[in-house]
Amino acid sequence: MNDLLNKKCVPCEGGVLPFDISEIHKYQKKVDGWEVRKNEKKIYFLEKKFTFKNFNKSHNFVNKIGEISEEEGHHPDISFGWGYAKIIITTHAIEGLSENDFILAAKIDQILSA
Repeated sequence: MNDLLNKKCVPCEGGVLPFDISEIHKYQKKVDGWEVRKNEKKIYFLEKKFTFKNFNKSHNFVNKIGEISEEEGHHPDISFGWGYAKIIITTHAIEGLSENDFILAAKIDQILSA
């Protein structure tokens, strides 16, 4: 994961192919606990649910994700409530996963380690 933590998300305006399943599995080994899923359009995304002791802790976590997302220029879908946060990451411009998604996942995981 350290190699991902040292990288910065690169702006993606499309025009590149999303990772194929073998590339996804290679990168998935670098992040802990993120599930690879497909939506109804068969677009791959990363998903992880985090649990907390109360609403305030989940809210603070989500705010930190927002700060990192702004720094990286890469924004996940976030849902949260009392004691949980669910994060979904994909690269919308290419309708699939890219290295950016795994960089952001690694940086989100680091929030809890800090």
